[in-house]
Amino acid sequence: MVRPFDFAVSDDPRVQAQLDRLGALSVPQGRIGLETIRALLDCLGNPQHDLPPVFHVAGTNGKGSTCAFLRAALEAAGKTVHVFTSPHLVRFNERIRVAGQLISDEMLADLLGEVLDAAEVGGIGASFFEVSTAAAFLAFARTPADACVIEVGLGGRFDATNVIETPAVCGIATLGIDHEAFLLSPDADTPAEPHNRIAFEKAGIAKPGAPLVTLDYTQGMNETIAAQAAKAGASVIRQALDWSITPTRDGLLYRDGKGSLRLPHPRLAGEHQAINAGLAIAMLRHQDTVDVPDAALVAAMEWARWPARLQRLGDGPLTALLPPGTPCWLDGGHNPDAGKALARHFNERRPYVHLVIGMLKNKDPDALIGPLAGRLASVTVVPVPAHDCHDASAFQRVFAPEATAASDVTEALRRLKPVGDEIVLIAGSLYLAGTVLRENGEIPD
Repeated sequence: MVRPFDFAVSDDPRVQAQLDRLGALSVPQGRIGLETIRALLDCLGNPQHDLPPVFHVAGTNGKGSTCAFLRAALEAAGKTVHVFTSPHLVRFNERIRVAGQLISDEMLADLLGEVLDAAEVGGIGASFFEVSTAAAFLAFARTPADACVIEVGLGGRFDATNVIETPAVCGIATLGIDHEAFLLSPDADTPAEPHNRIAFEKAGIAKPGAPLVTLDYTQGMNETIAAQAAKAGASVIRQALDWSITPTRDGLLYRDGKGSLRLPHPRLAGEHQAINAGLAIAMLRHQDTVDVPDAALVAAMEWARWPARLQRLGDGPLTALLPPGTPCWLDGGHNPDAGKALARHFNERRPYVHLVIGMLKNKDPDALIGPLAGRLASVTVVPVPAHDCHDASAFQRVFAPEATAASDVTEALRRLKPVGDEIVLIAGSLYLAGTVLRENGEIPD
């Protein structure tokens, strides 16, 4: 069965009953704006006004990893932290972390039921993500904590999380072209150039008095973000101007106006994680609401975890199908910037990659194939369960006839015969990544 939006299943019948209601929701064609989420939250007593200090993160790639570094640093500082991220990989509970723990099935069933009932009684045509956001905000408002890390779902300006009015700090991670149907749709008084338009939408999270910490983008994107921030009354703290993060032989060197800080290499794989770590550190050092000592920033490099982002899979039923000792990596990347990050990582380490790829039909098949082209030993195309996805023919157009099809990841791995220092990479979709983690017995916690 192909579903148009997110989906979720649960072993708990009370949770599943609410997830079935949630999965039946749809978004009216062309609807954008914050009116619906505001109406829904108003019916629930506006819990977004009672959250602990909020660290709000937008971006095309890297925002989830940045949230992971933020959480790790805050917890290393002894703080209790709520976290809201998306999408989930295996269980819906992964989206909502309450005071350091994944939301319990009992609380999740109760909160989803409460939000869905309010939406029905009020005649509010809320979407899957709007209901999810409202449920998270209810949980966070009702449970004491020291801080709240919230990841933007899509865009920024009209994302459901953007009802937060007084964040402690906001951040914008790597920017690129993605979700074009939503983020590049015609709209008055927005930049015409696509990358600048993306920057415009992401910078929509800027709020009065809250620092907006960013990376260093193109001149046009930097200027667009600065204009959005000025309009909102927010100061911009930009990489290269106000802070920097530099890889060294022994780790990372972070610098800003407050001084320098030496850090170990992040446990999260990929050189791009240095940038995500730097963004998180800059956000923490440029806010004055929650105290985080430098020792906690150092500890965060080892503490941070973020599944399915350049994750090396452990021993399990899937990896057992490969020749002993064959490295098997998993990544949910699906856009060109993600492809470039994967290429940088594997080009530095091993010459040939056996790519097992599953990609939704609204994504570009060349996004990963192109950057990895010189390193591909084989391409095996698999379906993304329960989603409309590309078949092998879409990849054959960019990888010649060598791309083959398999019925699932199990069949794909069973057919592979890596030799020497060749590795296996499963990539193309976070939904596929969730299936892989479940089948290999590596459920995110």
